[in-house]
Amino acid sequence: MKLYVCWGTFAPDNHPCGQAHRALVEAGHDPEVVRAYGWGRLPEVLNQTPGRREVRRRTGNSWVPALVTDGDETIQGTNEIVAWAKQNPAA
Repeated sequence: MKLYVCWGTFAPDNHPCGQAHRALVEAGHDPEVVRAYGWGRLPEVLNQTPGRREVRRRTGNSWVPALVTDGDETIQGTNEIVAWAKQNPAA
């Protein structure tokens, strides 16, 4: 699985990308973290990193965090990723 984040999974604890990563780890997952850099509100022309392009290809927008599961399902948004992690703990 891949977790696309802005800059990282660091503090502060309320950072959306960090919350998504923490939920996955607490559920027993070890996602590959892809740093997409940029910012979702920037125009597409300024969000051309490989990570942002892949998120846009999968979702139609540049917002992270976005999770691509091992089953190739794309889940976008902190709350959605946290909910998915709770419903799908690692075996």
